[in-house]
Amino acid sequence: MQFLKTWLCLLAWAALANAAVWGGTGASEAVQETSEATPFVRVWHRARSLQPGEVVRLCFEAGRPLARAEVRGLDRVFPSYPDPDGKVWDSLVGLDLDIGPGLHVLEIRAWDPSGESATHSYTLEVRSREFPTRRLTVDEKYVNPPEGELERIRRESRRLSAIFATVSPERWWRGSFSRPVPHPASSSFGKRSILNGRPRSPHTGTDFDSDTGTPVAAPNHGIVVLAGELYYSGNTVILDHGQGLYSFFAHLSEIDVKEGSRVEREKVLGKVGATGRVTGPHLHWTVRLLRTRVDPLSLVSVLAGEGE
Repeated sequence: MQFLKTWLCLLAWAALANAAVWGGTGASEAVQETSEATPFVRVWHRARSLQPGEVVRLCFEAGRPLARAEVRGLDRVFPSYPDPDGKVWDSLVGLDLDIGPGLHVLEIRAWDPSGESATHSYTLEVRSREFPTRRLTVDEKYVNPPEGELERIRRESRRLSAIFATVSPERWWRGSFSRPVPHPASSSFGKRSILNGRPRSPHTGTDFDSDTGTPVAAPNHGIVVLAGELYYSGNTVILDHGQGLYSFFAHLSEIDVKEGSRVEREKVLGKVGATGRVTGPHLHWTVRLLRTRVDPLSLVSVLAGEGE
């Protein structure tokens, strides 16, 4: 029997499961069964919702061990990683802030130890999302920077772009992600920003209402790829969690790690502050997944309950 087969779905069950995704705020699953004749038993996804800014956990179970796998779609290649026995594989797929509503097809590609390959298409129906608008008053130099700061801003922008474009082949993170501070979110992902009366880029992170000096803990394992002061984000730490997944922490009062160091989950990275473009003390946490702009709390949700 050839490894590459046509995939058969139990459409009624899949439709019922997909409907369940929209029932609540927590992450839900939609399952797609396949024929026993194929190398995969089933394919499913887990997400809070299928909307811009969400992380989708796409999973597939193989009837026998695979050598490697990946998910292609949305103009990216999302790495896949196996469980210990190599039968269940996961991929984290980012739905960028600007993704349009409609059907988006992902292609699962898998290879067995002999090198024989199989592909399977999995469709996500993305729904539109309306984001609120926030109006803030900040120091004017952060809205119209002085001429002498423009080259610095461009240099820092290029550095950030280069970091987020780098896909480390190793996966350093394990299990679930935790919030870096114990306080509630005070400003949600995706809000449209009007600064000093002028429209600016949308808010691509989540803010936490924490006091100056609150320790900021690593949400998962990673490597520090930036630890320093940036014009807009002030004292900043960026963690590379591996496979194109990054955490960015801004406006710190102190930085307690060095670039190049490897940190474990809950390692203190620094302390909350009010440096850079801010209206007061808080922690700003941004997540980038293969350069897609996604809500950090979505990442926390889809991996909730996972062990190390």
